[in-house]
Amino acid sequence: MKFNPAVSSSRRKSRKAHFGAHSEARRKLMSANLSKELQARHGVRSMPIRKDDEVLITRGMFKTREGKVTAVYRKKWVVHVERITREKVNGATVQVGVPASSLVITKLKLDKDRKAKLEAKSKKDGKKDDVAMSNVD
Repeated sequence: MKFNPAVSSSRRKSRKAHFGAHSEARRKLMSANLSKELQARHGVRSMPIRKDDEVLITRGMFKTREGKVTAVYRKKWVVHVERITREKVNGATVQVGVPASSLVITKLKLDKDRKAKLEAKSKKDGKKDDVAMSNVD
């Protein structure tokens, strides 16, 4: 069901917007859920993934493997995690790209800007819950 008349529900337009998104838009689209401990600590469900975050892979051939993010390849919609590699026929090892949606962030690389973003996001989510609970009577 369509809720917002300003947003198209056309599959064609949705796919064009998704695959034609610029780098900054892809950053937000390439978000991953936080682990249960981080969700409880920060009050935030997900964050855009970035280099030096520590992640757990939850889907695919490398399920349950952990590692540090070495690169976020926005052009290909994948994340490279250390020690997640495969060997090519010629013997060379290459990084395997993992979709951001298949990851859970277990440790955030926090800097000043990211801490501020976490706090702002948790405040915004907190207000939403308060408003919803005020009408419970």
